[in-house]
Amino acid sequence: MTRTVDADSSSSDKRLSGDRRMRPRIAFICVENSCRSQMAEAFARIHGGARIDASSAGSAPSGKINPTAIQVMGELGYDLSAHESESVDRLPDSGLDAIVSMGCGDACPTVPADRRIEWDIPDPKHMPLEEFRTVRAQIETRVKHIVSELLETAP
Repeated sequence: MTRTVDADSSSSDKRLSGDRRMRPRIAFICVENSCRSQMAEAFARIHGGARIDASSAGSAPSGKINPTAIQVMGELGYDLSAHESESVDRLPDSGLDAIVSMGCGDACPTVPADRRIEWDIPDPKHMPLEEFRTVRAQIETRVKHIVSELLETAP
């Protein structure tokens, strides 16, 4: 299930530079910032390239990237080992076009963004490899969609 909530769109910070708007900014949040949000950030970078600014964070970061997440993203040619598990406290106080939370429910703090989206995606942390890959595929499908939406609406 995907739930979208439009936040206050009267935000004065649209990151204008002259007459040109900078690339859309999206952040992905889960509890540990070691699996789901890390893979989502990677897919946003893969599918959005330099046209989008993607980050991820956790409400209770583990401090490390899950080895299986590194493995399954490596299968696609993406090196997740260069990422770091970070806290939501490191996210910007303003200027995010979208924030996507995955499975942290009430543990996900409110982070200011133009759009707030909740994805009901299971934590693959203890799943067998094939199930982990299934979750990876679910995340990629959803990330492709949100990145496409953000790029279509960016001036």
